[in-house]
Amino acid sequence: MPHDHSHTHIDPKSGDRRVSVAIWANGLLTVAQIVGGILSGSLALIADALHNFSDMASLVIAFAARKIARRPADERMTFGYGRIEIVAALINYTTLILIGFYLIYEGGMRMIDPPEVQGWTVVILGGVALVVDTLTALLTYSMQKGSVNIRALFLHNLSDALASVAVIVGGSLIILYDMRWVDPAITIGIALYILYLAFTEIGGPIRTLMLGSPPDLDCESVIDAMRGAEGVADVHHVHLWQMQEHEVALDCHVVLTGKGWASIESTKQRIKDTLRDRFGIAHSSLEFEHEDCAHEDADLYGHGTASEDVGHSH
Repeated sequence: MPHDHSHTHIDPKSGDRRVSVAIWANGLLTVAQIVGGILSGSLALIADALHNFSDMASLVIAFAARKIARRPADERMTFGYGRIEIVAALINYTTLILIGFYLIYEGGMRMIDPPEVQGWTVVILGGVALVVDTLTALLTYSMQKGSVNIRALFLHNLSDALASVAVIVGGSLIILYDMRWVDPAITIGIALYILYLAFTEIGGPIRTLMLGSPPDLDCESVIDAMRGAEGVADVHHVHLWQMQEHEVALDCHVVLTGKGWASIESTKQRIKDTLRDRFGIAHSSLEFEHEDCAHEDADLYGHGTASEDVGHSH
């Protein structure tokens, strides 16, 4: 299947401005919620505050990552700095998982002995949080389609907004019916939702950092296309990975027929054109071997088991 490289392009300066506004909004909200949670005795409010604090930390990491990712390649980072955004996303999801487990523990302890909670403080601060969370989600929505880093932030913000709704409902029930157990119950609900989001999304950044092949690219189709090129006898030692989120790379050994070897430059160009046009693979490194002296019993993927490199490189 073709690898779709289309994604939303946001002007870097415009994107940076949005992220910085979101950082300040979440920072102020976190302080207000923690103070309010302590004064009102509401764990759900503190849970929401911790979630917002993780948002602010995520935004700071993402902001720094966006800046670093634009740096050009140099002698220390020959692939460039784009992968820093993948690292940032992994940090953000890991933080969410830790927060989720902590909140489940605290909520469980409070379910056993529900403390006194001041409902009005919870409702008012929950309402403020909902406004800020919605604003932050709107600021990052159009940016998240083209960046796993910003997507991690957007999901943070979306889950925050839902958590804030739950906090408001909980505070209202405490005011109306003195249902104090609702506060830790909502805390556990928020935590489970946080864990669900984090565990379903964390696989992507891990796969990229582990040099996994792009999930939406069919490796067999890529190999079949190369094998089907005129002058190609076979391919092996294939490495297919994402250099960064929207940049796929391939390197492999290509075994050429005698005819292919005789017109090696045009054969190479045909393969590269196919990789770029059909699969969006713009970065490919190909090592050529003549079929009369190619690797024997070489593995299709990875470095293979050949004891020595008997191929002719080009």
